Amino acid sequence: MAEAATPTVARRRVRVALREARESAGLTQQQVADEMEWSLSKVIRIENGEVTIAPNDLRPLLGYLGVRDKAVVSALLIDARIARTRQRQVWWQSPAFREVLSESLRKLIEYESEASRIRYWSIYFIPGTLQIPSYADALMKLYGDDFPDELARLKLDARQRRRQALLNRGGLVELFVLLDESVLMRPIGGAEVFTEQLREMHRLASAGRINLRMVPYVLNAPVTNNATFDLLSLGENDSEGMLLYHENGLTDEAIETKSTTERHRARFDRVWHEALSEADTIDFVRKRIDELEAQGPRATYLP
Repeated sequence: MAEAATPTVARRRVRVALREARESAGLTQQQVADEMEWSLSKVIRIENGEVTIAPNDLRPLLGYLGVRDKAVVSALLIDARIARTRQRQVWWQSPAFREVLSESLRKLIEYESEASRIRYWSIYFIPGTLQIPSYADALMKLYGDDFPDELARLKLDARQRRRQALLNRGGLVELFVLLDESVLMRPIGGAEVFTEQLREMHRLASAGRINLRMVPYVLNAPVTNNATFDLLSLGENDSEGMLLYHENGLTDEAIETKSTTERHRARFDRVWHEALSEADTIDFVRKRIDELEAQGPRATYLP
């Protein structure tokens, strides 16, 4: 286990290791709380990453959970110390954004700043962090009844902050974008807005900033039935953990369970390799841009 670079990564390593060790030992959170003479809520909050654990508490807990490998214990103690160092103030934890961003979404944003690879699978819209402002605004307006003006403004602000932060990371994160063909055919916001969005996707893909592939309508592939999701790899390889985020319009969730994240990774990889190649996808986007420009304002999306 490599030394963590940031408190975010360190905290995650500790809590995931503790949860996996507890589950491997066949213990409940209540049993851990009773043994350590803690409240149940403390155990839950540690495993959820809401609070950190002091090294002096971590050592006996690891012993109780059966984690005795000296190298593992030493690495986790280092992580525990790093996790408790002060982090800079981050915008998504400010009171205004905490009011409008779910806990799962705030976790996603936090890990976006640390991820080494992000895989996007979308069958409806361009992934949020790749949306230009006018496209994001048009998309938000489709759900105007659900988002009052101030709420919509903050959500759009958050989306653009995430987009800029991601693009600013440059070569520090690899982006794999897998889109259903319908995403590239659905002119959200009308021809002008949608064409500009496609130009941005074409620019990013042509410059190698994103790896873009399309799943054609005719492809007979095991397309996942849980719609859009983001899958983040949090280390040099996936053995250091992944985070799965998906939403269904009413709720969202961030999942770190190894069996779930690995299953989504395997399905993503299979469809990725069967999808249209990156070169052919870029050509498709270029032709779609030409088609929209020829159609002019008639290419308008009517919800």
